[in-house]
Amino acid sequence: MWRTPAPGDSDGMPVIEVTDLRKTYGGRAVVDGVSFAVEEGEIFGILGPNGAGKTTTVECIEGLRVPDGGRVRVTGLDPVADHARVARVLGAQLQQSELQGKLTVREALELYASFYPDPLDWGPLADRLGLTEKLTTRFAKLSGGQKQRLFIALALIGNPRIVVLDELTTGLDPRARRDTWELIEDVRTQGVTVLLVTHFMEEAQRLCDRIAVIDKGKVAALDSPAGLIRRSSGATVISFTPSAPLDDRELNALPALASVEHRDGRITLAGTDETVNAVITLLARHRITAHQLRVVDATLDDAFLDLTDARTKEATA
Repeated sequence: MWRTPAPGDSDGMPVIEVTDLRKTYGGRAVVDGVSFAVEEGEIFGILGPNGAGKTTTVECIEGLRVPDGGRVRVTGLDPVADHARVARVLGAQLQQSELQGKLTVREALELYASFYPDPLDWGPLADRLGLTEKLTTRFAKLSGGQKQRLFIALALIGNPRIVVLDELTTGLDPRARRDTWELIEDVRTQGVTVLLVTHFMEEAQRLCDRIAVIDKGKVAALDSPAGLIRRSSGATVISFTPSAPLDDRELNALPALASVEHRDGRITLAGTDETVNAVITLLARHRITAHQLRVVDATLDDAFLDLTDARTKEATA
């Protein structure tokens, strides 16, 4: 169903290179020195708050916007100067797209397939995205989620080497979202590189090999999801209500402790697995029972909030 990588597809160089990218609107730097590289065959995520510069960055990669500074290369090509050549290897699902309202789903798929020399068979693709029963439905009559699935199909129909997906599951229900995740994993398995822009942390944590967190036009962090989570102020949180008081000095002396909070007799500690083990040892030593004990690992949400909150405090200072 998907493209077969041709000999020479991968030459050891990144398929996307962004170096010191800058873009300004009305005197305000929307993208301010962004740099990252995407390797062949990976799912690379871009996360960031609204207005952080994510979509502007990917639009420069797609050749839809001209950078004010820096350098962008897609398979070694300039997306603006070599736009036609880049369009043959890069498929894109934009954050906001529209089609002519009277166009049916079948007509849209056939039209877009005609643009490429070696398109996918759109039948299985439409079936995988739940569009088969909507082939005769006009675009204007589709629901928001159905339109989103159609645009994903149109991004993939050219059998691209790279696909850029900007908020690909916005508007999809939970079942359709998870089906789409499985589709993207299949796409990567067949050698297609995926650049994924999302604000769904669960989506990024499940799909992405690496993530660039963009905040206020700059790269705040670049790492694997697990690496970003390890940077969180508390990679693990343990909370409990002790059967007897605990000495604050002993709590504050716990290894790898990030924070201690007391509320209504309940203690919440942020730290690591080492902190959890030390708490259990401390409770046993004092023969204190931990009622309603909860241990929760940090998520990408926690890491994201830590990173963006830290940058907000720096900007304020």
